[in-house]
Amino acid sequence: MATYVDALSALADPTRRAIFERLADGPKAVGELAEGLPVSRPAVSQHLKVLKEAGLVVDRAVGTRRVYQLNPAGLGALRAYFERFWDQALAAFAAAAEDEGKQTHD
Repeated sequence: MATYVDALSALADPTRRAIFERLADGPKAVGELAEGLPVSRPAVSQHLKVLKEAGLVVDRAVGTRRVYQLNPAGLGALRAYFERFWDQALAAFAAAAEDEGKQTHD
């Protein structure tokens, strides 16, 4: 089972991030994903393999092609990881604002 660590590691590569971002627009085949990238189609396939192993994408056969799309479960795990920090930052901000408010009224 892939974890947020796997996802972050997979997204550390700029080419994989570009592929991941292209999939945000919807499912695509390898050829579509490779268009405009500075790497070959086989290299895109290797990057997709890493993204799939990290739980960020899934694929399915459509005729003779493989079509890739973002994996909602993998994105959910990544989102939960970042939300933890967001929640902590909001709580710290609220506490700081409350402390400042108490100091101005003293």
